[in-house]
Amino acid sequence: MLEKKVAVGINDETENRPALLVQKASNYDSKIHLECGNKKVNAKSIMGMMTLGFCEGDVITITAEGSDEAAAVEELEAYLAGTK
Repeated sequence: MLEKKVAVGINDETENRPALLVQKASNYDSKIHLECGNKKVNAKSIMGMMTLGFCEGDVITITAEGSDEAAAVEELEAYLAGTK
């Protein structure tokens, strides 16, 4: 299992952001969860991602477990930090 904290650097609050995260997470076989505040959701669940409600500056914990966990965490971290 791999866990990484990342400060959100993306400042767009568009409605498609949860869908983009789900698409990115769904490319991996690993189980992936995002946690912000007291909410922890499955990153592959559109309904879960829509309830997470984070904004620029929030710290999100990415947790992945599986054969491609490192790549999954790396991609989601880059997206959330606003570097990719």
